[in-house]
Amino acid sequence: MNEVKMLNEEVNHDLADFFKIFGDSTRIKILYALYQKELCVGELVEKLGISQSAISHQLRLLRQNDIVKFRKEGQLAIYSLDDDHVKVLLGKGLEHIAHKNGYEVNDYEFE
Repeated sequence: MNEVKMLNEEVNHDLADFFKIFGDSTRIKILYALYQKELCVGELVEKLGISQSAISHQLRLLRQNDIVKFRKEGQLAIYSLDDDHVKVLLGKGLEHIAHKNGYEVNDYEFE
């Protein structure tokens, strides 16, 4: 019989922390918007109907956890997803809940 391998404690903790960041619906809204295109805070406020302070707070958490990144364009900070791994995770998460809950996944932009 094959032995079951376990993650070391540091990797286990880091992975748990990583997935916790996806556990907030406001952050998911931000990530879904950024999945579609780069946006500044003002555009996120307008599109999501969430206060600037709430958006900024969530973006700070997402940046600290390497989920989003930003670049400066003059005075503006333009946000985007950090890399394709984040896109894959969001897409697979949506596929999973669509499969389990009967949502029509084609209604969304995740690929």
